[in-house]
Amino acid sequence: MAALRDDYSVITLDLRGFGCTRWSGEHDARSFPGDIIAVLDAVAGAGGPDRSVLIGQSIGAAAGLRAALARPDRAAGVVLAHSLGGMRHEELTALVQADRTEAEKLPVLDRLLTPAFRERRPDLAFLFRQMGTFNTAKMADLRYLNSDGPTVDETDAAPFPVMLLAGEKDAVLSPGTIRRAGELLPRARVEIVPGAPHSMYWETPDLFNDALRKFLADVY
Repeated sequence: MAALRDDYSVITLDLRGFGCTRWSGEHDARSFPGDIIAVLDAVAGAGGPDRSVLIGQSIGAAAGLRAALARPDRAAGVVLAHSLGGMRHEELTALVQADRTEAEKLPVLDRLLTPAFRERRPDLAFLFRQMGTFNTAKMADLRYLNSDGPTVDETDAAPFPVMLLAGEKDAVLSPGTIRRAGELLPRARVEIVPGAPHSMYWETPDLFNDALRKFLADVY
């Protein structure tokens, strides 16, 4: 927010089960896109922007892409950061699964932050772990997140620009998988940031924000 708020209206939200958002009943990630649309409608109804660029990191990317495709009148663009947004495609699904198999060989924190960063900035690594304690959603609650996702053709035909943003050192989703997705989405922008890990927004925020600025400048 601090990096972008001087030039843009920045809207943030905690998805169900994350951060400070709570609700009663069983968690179901299929509610996420509708929640995002409800927020965008409320913002527009209060005199805010009618259309927004949806920036989703990892889990948030799948929810953001679905929301944008369901309501393109609210979407000025979509950034899929370290995620393919749950797109349905046999080859991509196999590549993502292969990446996940390799990632699961590592401790969870090693997948998200590099050991070098944790050694260099133990304060930020501690804060990263503490932020996770706010979340009530568990992996089991996210089991439907990638079900019935959009096809590659549906995503490529979207009436708004899409960017695939990833880090060269992402231990969860490999750059090769992202590049292959970019080949199947010829209208999408692909940005592979050298030296950046899965949690680029946290570990190397200047690189993350610079990539966003370039995309936002083109969109607007």
